[in-house]
Amino acid sequence: MGRADKAVVYLDTHIVVWLYAGLTDKFTDIAKKTIDGCDVLISQFIRLELQYLFEIARIKIKPETLITYLSRAINLKVTNYPLDRIIEEALKIDWTRDVFDRLLVAEASARESGFITADENIQSNFRQAIW
Repeated sequence: MGRADKAVVYLDTHIVVWLYAGLTDKFTDIAKKTIDGCDVLISQFIRLELQYLFEIARIKIKPETLITYLSRAINLKVTNYPLDRIIEEALKIDWTRDVFDRLLVAEASARESGFITADENIQSNFRQAIW
């Protein structure tokens, strides 16, 4: 008998940054338990948003360094989910004008996965938000 596959959960960009910085005290108990009990994923769009944050000096570490560290520390995986499916889902989202939020939530929605975020707008509008 093989082991059952774990559930998957996506992380929001700020969650990735907080994990790297060791700021787990900012997390709710539910968020911590979910990260510990699931396969943890990030969208390719997280890489892009992290690069943007690096370029405007909101973060000081290069995105690939951050992602490589978390890949080793928590087995974080970057997905290759089909772009056409993400866009199809993103076109249905009308509660935010933030392109990154739209794309990140769309991918989690298309995969019917949880999405860990402290963002109250996402929490209020996306039923699969975890916090």
